[in-house]
Formats: sequence, C-alpha cells, structure tokens
Amino acid sequence: MKPQVEIYDTTLRDGSQGEGINFSVADKLRIAEKLDGFGVHYIEGGWPGSNPKDLEFFQQAARRNWKNARIAAFSMTRRKGVAVESDELMQQILDAGTPVVTIVGKTWLLHVTEVLRAKPDENLAMIGDTIRFLKDHGKTVIYDAEHSFDGYKDEPEYALATWQAAEKAGAECVVLCDTNGGCLPEEIARITAFAKGKLNTRIGIHTHDDCGVGVANALAGITAGATQVQGTINGYGERTGNCNLISVIPLLHFKMKKSGVPAGSLPKLKELSEFVDEIANMRHNPRQPWVGQTAFAHKGGMHVHAIDRVSRSYEHIQPEAIGNSRRVLVSDMSGRTNILMKAAELGFKLKPDMPEVKAVTARVKELEGQGYEYEAAEGSLALLISQELKHREPSFAVETYHVSMRRDTRETICEATVRVRVGKTVHHEVAEGDGPVNALDGALRSALVKSFPQLKQVTLTDYKVRILNSDTGTAAKTRVLIESSDGRREWGTVGVDENIIEASLQALVDSMEYALLKK
Repeated sequence: MKPQVEIYDTTLRDGSQGEGINFSVADKLRIAEKLDGFGVHYIEGGWPGSNPKDLEFFQQAARRNWKNARIAAFSMTRRKGVAVESDELMQQILDAGTPVVTIVGKTWLLHVTEVLRAKPDENLAMIGDTIRFLKDHGKTVIYDAEHSFDGYKDEPEYALATWQAAEKAGAECVVLCDTNGGCLPEEIARITAFAKGKLNTRIGIHTHDDCGVGVANALAGITAGATQVQGTINGYGERTGNCNLISVIPLLHFKMKKSGVPAGSLPKLKELSEFVDEIANMRHNPRQPWVGQTAFAHKGGMHVHAIDRVSRSYEHIQPEAIGNSRRVLVSDMSGRTNILMKAAELGFKLKPDMPEVKAVTARVKELEGQGYEYEAAEGSLALLISQELKHREPSFAVETYHVSMRRDTRETICEATVRVRVGKTVHHEVAEGDGPVNALDGALRSALVKSFPQLKQVTLTDYKVRILNSDTGTAAKTRVLIESSDGRREWGTVGVDENIIEASLQALVDSMEYALLKK
C-alpha cells in the first residue's frame, strides 16, 4: 500500500556531517540494510563527488538487493557557467548508478547573488538544466530547495520561481528545506501551504533542529500538505542536528493517523535507534522521546500508584508498541507501590500488607538521604530487599583490606590485600592493578573464586564516581556506581563513603553478592 507520507532518510549523508559522526563504508552498508528492513522508502547514501568513500558505498550498494528502500545519491545543480553535459558533478552522479538522485539548489536570492555570485536567471537555468539532464538519463529526481523558507520570507516571487523551475524540468518532488533551522511551525505551515497551492508536483519537508523545533516543523509541513519527510535517525546532523525520524515515524502513525513505514516495523523502533547509535559509537540518549531509557520511567509515588492501576493514566502510549518498556524507579520519592512493582521486577513476591514492604520503603528513603541512589543500582536494591526479608545471609564477608601505592622511577604500582571469610574458610589474597580500585577488585575476585568459581564470569564494565558535597573539599562524600556483567545479564551496584576506596569496595562487594543471588 502506498504510504501517505514517504520517509526519506539522510543519516548517511546529512547525518554524517554532525560533529563526532564518522561512518566507514561497512558502517554505511549495515545501517542501510537496517533501514531497508525497517521499511524506509528512500536512503540517501552520500555525495559521490565529495569523497571516495561515498562512491565505494554506491558501488557496493548497486550489487545488493533492496527490499523496501530506493537508494539515492546526492549532488548539487550544475556549476555556474558550465554546460550541464560538461560538468564533472553530473558524471559522478551518473557513475553512482542509483535509481534516485537528489539535487540541491538555491532558493534564497541572498545565496544566489552573494554566495554563488550568479545572476537570478542563471540560477533558474542551473536548476532546470540539471534536472532535465538527469531525467533524460532515466533518473527519478528529487529537488531539495535549500533555504526555502528564508528565501521565501525575503523574496517570495523568486523563491516560487525556483520551485516552479524544478517542477517544469520534471522533479518528482520539491522538498522545502529550513536549512538554517530558524523558522517556527506557523511559518513552516504557511509557506508550505502556499507552495502546495502553486505547484502540481509533490511537496517534501526537510527541517533542522537549531531552535529545538525540527520535529514540530516537519509535522507542520506535513499538516500543510507535504507528503515526504526528510530526516536522520536520532537527529544526527550539522550543528544541533536534523529532524529526528525516530520521533517523526511514531508521531505519523500514532498521533496523526497517517501511514508511513509498515505498522509491523514500529515495535522495532527502539532497536533501530540503538543500532545506529552503536554503529556511530554514540551514547544512546536516555531521555530521547519514545525510545529513551527514561521515556517510560516512573519515579514519583503518585505516578507509580496510578500506572499500577491504569497504565495510560501517566503514559501517552503503550511502550511495547515502539519496542520500549516501562520502568519503575526507586528513590526517596518512592511510595510502597514503587517498591512492590520494582521488587516484582527483580523476582521477589511481595504483598502490599507485608510489614517488610514498609521496612524496605523506609530503608530506601533513609539510605537515599545519605547519598545512595538505586535508580541504576538494581543489584544493591535487590540485596537490600533480600536482607529485609531475611531470605539469606551474606555469602561472604570482607574482614580486612589494605590498599597501598608505591612509585619507582618508571611507574606507579598499586597493590591491594583482602581477607575474606566464607563460612569457616578464610581467603587471603594480594593483587596489583592499574589503580587502587582495580587492584582491590582483583584481590577480592581472586579470593572469592576459590569458593565461588562462577564469579570468574563476572566483569566490571563501567565505573562512575560522583562527589556529593563538594563544598567540604577533600572530605566530601563520594558515591560510586559500578556496572557489572556475567555475559548473560548486567546489573548496577552502589557504594557511598567519605573514602572513595571504601565506597568502591561497597559497590564491588554488592556486585559479587548480587552475582550469587538467585531469584
């Protein structure tokens, strides 16, 4: 079924212009395959005239079968004073071998006269000549009208003339671009509606997020008649980024009731977002709408109590619909419902009238007041609940430890000694490390694996330190958060103390203890 709004992805071209984004050819192919499987309609692979890497991408892409998407190559109109058939840019775009070509041209008279240093009529000829040339070579041509909105606000008659030149030459879609990202939704809607009334070809919308309204502007354009939306996964792009397709796609389907990608793809939205972040080596934004880790996280006791009864009372959509999940956070703001729901998530069977529930709630509030935080330390929380329920005694106890550092002429050597009791058995171990915490981790691990060989699989994957009361200087209280994994699951643990080594040991001990805890 033909979509009401086509999704045009430019992550591999416009998105790669964002600071810190650098895709290899293999990266681009993997992302393109993921987008194709998701049901995106167009994938803009790059600019074949800008670098050898993009040309190689198109060569490899031409040898693959694409199920849903059409691959597009990007370029600009012919150069000033150069015949279109003699312009090397045109030959490069033909060499890319893509069925779709997207051409960018000038709409804003300021750019025509001051940047291109061309006459207004020559710019119109550059647009028309380029599109006709590519059409004669059998290409589907999409025309990106750069600075459409700024150009229209300055010289509306000339902006319209550029759009009409593209339409007359045979462009299948004229895409209105808010290139500087400085317009508001009302302006986007008004100018898009004007263009819609003057053109017979399809209208597209391409927005940037410089004012934080990139997605809102795209929706305004669609409401005014645009049937193609251009953007990037996770909003990658120049300056503050492009319109974020991860937000636009579910908004079209769930809020605007317009068909875009196949409905069956929507539960894979979070997976797509995280996949592209992983390939780009970017940390996933936990607060990203729809797909972020906190998008459906509930902390306030009143909120949690409500969603436990009716989830839509504090959620605009079922998180599973876009591949996300509900999370209940535990903190000093928690009520008993938070504890009950979180305990169930961790594998404990509690009932509301159990006195232990009140005890756990009070203990969490007390410890959070001391600086502990359990939102990302579910391992420590599980141990706290287990302790209050008296389900088990600790598996081991650290009786003594010592950490020292010495420096020779070449390096600093850190050494840790621990004495651990497991039942009636005492293990005494020494280890060196890159720092005091690394040495302590090594010594503790060496001692424990003698009694618990399964701990060989546990690795420390992240270590974070937060100073809680910096106004006290070197006597400040420190919170240490450790993330661990055994290859099958991941968990966080927390420790707090004025001594960073003691806080680290608390978190390390909890990490090992949680690894031994059975649900």
